Amino acid sequence: MSDTGLRERKKRRMYQVVSDVAVRLFLERGFDAVSVAEVAAAAEISKPTLFRYFPAKEDLVLHRIADHEREAAEVVAGARAEGVAPLAALRRHFLDGLAAADPITGINDHPQVRAFYALLYGTPALVARLHAHLERSEAALADALGGDLDARLAAGQIIAVRRILAQENWRRITDGEPVEDVRTDAVAAAERAFAVLGAGMPHLA
Repeated sequence: MSDTGLRERKKRRMYQVVSDVAVRLFLERGFDAVSVAEVAAAAEISKPTLFRYFPAKEDLVLHRIADHEREAAEVVAGARAEGVAPLAALRRHFLDGLAAADPITGINDHPQVRAFYALLYGTPALVARLHAHLERSEAALADALGGDLDARLAAGQIIAVRRILAQENWRRITDGEPVEDVRTDAVAAAERAFAVLGAGMPHLA
């Protein structure tokens, strides 16, 4: 393996280890009760080193979903290379996520997943940072769709639909409904939502 490849692996491992330490502490004591200095000490790194990897405290948590930031854009790019319409590809991708119990779709009742999302949605600072994550997702998708005003309008609607569908699924599971009951309704809701998107944006369907 090249030195570059080794450095990249070590960097990714550092991100994961520090984020895992931080999330564990936040779940134990609460986000606001744990300082960045305490996270750095628990991860056995200096505070300046931590900030080189995570510019803001909130990023220690959002790292868990950072790989989803460009997901919609990458789905569209891959679909176009195969001659598949953007909305058809995004619909299939979301439905596949529901089938696989991908936490990002809200369909997952594993205790650790539930604890993580309770932390995320229950902490105002993290919710605010999550909106920045969604804005970047929207911008990336808009670029993949063409980058003009129509593309930005479409991206805003698509990202909003995915977010609302996932949050509804998460709300019902948090309220104690069985996963399979929620999944059945979630599939139907996703089909309806993407049909509405397709009717309003036939050039993407």
